[in-house]
Amino acid sequence: MPAVHEGPGPEHGRHTDVAPAAHPDPDGADHRPLTHRWPATDPGQGLLRHKRAGAGWLAMVIIAAATLLPTHFVVESAGPALNTIGSVEGTRLLDISGATTYPTSGQLDMTTVYVQGGGQQRLPFFSVLWGWINPDEDVVPEETVLPRGTTTTEQSEQNTLMMDDSQQLSTAAALHELEIPYSSHLGVVGFATERNSGALKVSDRLETINGQEITDLESLKKQLDAAGESPSRLGIIRDGKPMTVTVGTDAGPAGQRQLGILLSGSFDFPLEVKFGLENVGGPSAGMMFALAIVDQLTEGEMTGGKHFAGTGAITAEGKVEPIGGIAQKLVGAKDQGAEYFLAPAENCADVAGRVPDGLDVIKVATLAEARAAVEGIAAGQDPAAFPSCG
Repeated sequence: MPAVHEGPGPEHGRHTDVAPAAHPDPDGADHRPLTHRWPATDPGQGLLRHKRAGAGWLAMVIIAAATLLPTHFVVESAGPALNTIGSVEGTRLLDISGATTYPTSGQLDMTTVYVQGGGQQRLPFFSVLWGWINPDEDVVPEETVLPRGTTTTEQSEQNTLMMDDSQQLSTAAALHELEIPYSSHLGVVGFATERNSGALKVSDRLETINGQEITDLESLKKQLDAAGESPSRLGIIRDGKPMTVTVGTDAGPAGQRQLGILLSGSFDFPLEVKFGLENVGGPSAGMMFALAIVDQLTEGEMTGGKHFAGTGAITAEGKVEPIGGIAQKLVGAKDQGAEYFLAPAENCADVAGRVPDGLDVIKVATLAEARAAVEGIAAGQDPAAFPSCG
């Protein structure tokens, strides 16, 4: 902001009245004596006033700069709620082929959160201040949603990968709940260290370790810990061909043995599930997708025509895991007309005092519990009969 300078009087605060000259000199000078003079002002007081004015302007400049400078906070607010057994702009969110499906009704909404700021899009102070004031928004440190050093583009790509994994896990969880068999395996998707980068390659599929079948991540960890510091022999499938490689391990923070590789679960399902969701990332829709798959693969309308919403990551075995931004998701669900909300049990502390009026929040720890709550409420059971977060 440009400073405004108000000039001092003729003599820096000193004012003089001079009697008019009857006959001024030819050069225009007035040599008449002063007839009245105001008392002189102390020069020190004038200097003090200038210093105070300068300090005031400096404070205003600092405040203005602080309000415009980018911050390291992000603001979370409610995003849209999307019906997983419905359509968005004519595209079904979930479509199953290769198996008999049944009609559905009501809504099983997955909920989302808008995240403003972070990375190369940092928010100015006033946007963060409004987030603090608004009870329906939360301000959190940037690092909680965007790890330090990660760009916005990289985070978006990671969220897309997590959504893809979530969709696969939701299918596995639904089939596990319905006792429909399928096969699974672990595949190498990257390297955390250089430890085994010469022995393994991205896309290698892990089959056995030291002669024991690898059924899941836990079975792999168990065999690695049993081998200790000794090398292990991995049976893998590479480019469609079986082979065996020798790998070593390093000790993790808690003493567990680690290969230093990044793994992703892959599945062979007896049916195909296509997901029509775009521009949404992260793992938190897993439970609601799993419920939608169960609903379509079972006779009867699971919701009884009622409006449910919820959130939560899911494991292949059907465990519901906590997520972020649940307070905003409650707001989004209520705004879309939901009556009941399925919340991960481990998120209940985040829900306390944040539940919108008229929304029943049901606490669930597994897909089986979530399914039982939906089917029970649809059949007329009192929501209060189920564990609650609110």
